[in-house]
Amino acid sequence: MSHVPRHLVIMGAAGSGKTTVATTLSEHLGWIAAEAEEFHPTANIERMTAGTPLCDDDRWPWLEAIRSWMTTQALNGRSTVIACSALKRSYRDLLSGAEGRVQFVHLDGAPDVLAERMASRRGHFMPLSLLPSQLADLEPLARDEDGLTVDSLGAPAQISARIMQDLLTDP
Repeated sequence: MSHVPRHLVIMGAAGSGKTTVATTLSEHLGWIAAEAEEFHPTANIERMTAGTPLCDDDRWPWLEAIRSWMTTQALNGRSTVIACSALKRSYRDLLSGAEGRVQFVHLDGAPDVLAERMASRRGHFMPLSLLPSQLADLEPLARDEDGLTVDSLGAPAQISARIMQDLLTDP
């Protein structure tokens, strides 16, 4: 039986805990982790830092770079965990085209909690002013998408345990 590499895309709006949960999963599973922000071109980072929301045309090359990285990892037999907003179904459809099995985990959180988390973090380029545009773009996972939705209020270890129980026990 051959091993099919898997990709867990930890998704949600800013402040939902994507990076923390992805890191926890990566450490537990021994899978390669990536932060989607690292794939943004400089122009995108500058736009967001200035408080300008990205549009789809800004996001497509970024998402294609992530999908390409996922495919490269899968072709080399490696599974991955990616912290990526993946706000829209169309973005997730593009990411799903990577080699291997792509599953999504939507870390869902109340806007006031997300805002509080964003306000307390330091050294991050994403300003709090962009949270409303992210929430406006967010399309929750549909029933036919491979993944699950988890409340982002839980402890990262609890969220990770649920993800491993609910997604990684599937064939």
